[in-house]
Amino acid sequence: MITVTFLGTSGAIPSARRSMPSIALKYDELFLWDCGEGCQREMMRRGLGYGSVKAIFITHLHLDHFLGIFGLIETIRMNTQRESLLIFAPRGFSRIVEEISPSMGWNPSFLDIREMREGELYRGRDYSILGFRVQHQKRAAFGLAFIEDDKNKFNEAKAKGLGLRGRMFREIQEKGEVVVEGKKVLLSEVSRVRKGLKIVYSGDTIPLDSTAEISLGADLLIHDSTFGEDLKDEAVERGHSTAKEAAKIAKKAKAKRLALTHISGRYNAGGQLEEEAREVFADSFVAQDGMEIEVVPEGKKGTDEKGEKEKPGKSK
Repeated sequence: MITVTFLGTSGAIPSARRSMPSIALKYDELFLWDCGEGCQREMMRRGLGYGSVKAIFITHLHLDHFLGIFGLIETIRMNTQRESLLIFAPRGFSRIVEEISPSMGWNPSFLDIREMREGELYRGRDYSILGFRVQHQKRAAFGLAFIEDDKNKFNEAKAKGLGLRGRMFREIQEKGEVVVEGKKVLLSEVSRVRKGLKIVYSGDTIPLDSTAEISLGADLLIHDSTFGEDLKDEAVERGHSTAKEAAKIAKKAKAKRLALTHISGRYNAGGQLEEEAREVFADSFVAQDGMEIEVVPEGKKGTDEKGEKEKPGKSK
């Protein structure tokens, strides 16, 4: 299971309802995708320990997507025993950090800053986090994809029926085959492949076919949906997508669900955006601050049929 918590879902300006863009993704480790102003407070409210953050990924260098990282760095540095913090960010971020580090008293070795790029950025035990190019004004801008490895679901009853016993269970899973009474039994005969989970975040972007391609079969697509069709011209001018355009990407990608985010303050709760998106892609919903989504393998029960669950935060 992957738990996605929306810490901030606003556009470029916060509102009483929405904080600046930030998403927490928890698998066996905790990751932050963007780190807008107020991010660490939202983490505390949602019961997410800042000390457990494995890595932070910044999609592009507009202030609304990374201004909160400096306070978070200082909090982690002062209140944990960790030796380093891993950060992926576009070119130019390192220079910003170099400029402010002396005044903050930061040891440069504490921050492990790596340049955001296309391809695999982070490899976990059984998953990868990938970066991919998007298009947002003239900035270097990226989206992110969490891709779990496919899993073999072992059928012990069937294996026993074919004569497997004791150490043979481990052997066939490690080697892909085992010999039983002179007959070779393949792993594929006693297991089935479960497709790994996939979560994709577009960051700020215009609608792109390339985003649909990397999102193919995604369990959850989180897409820029700053404007409605009434402000489509402004979306083009500012390098964003409308909710309906995001829905078209989700439909083309055959995604299971679409979360609309980076919501302009002009749309308040986002009802108009949700309606426009659902005209194209039924399983669309507007992300809200504090919303927690459990993404689970097919056949297992997560939250409701759209995977939506708002979980009140706990104060620390």
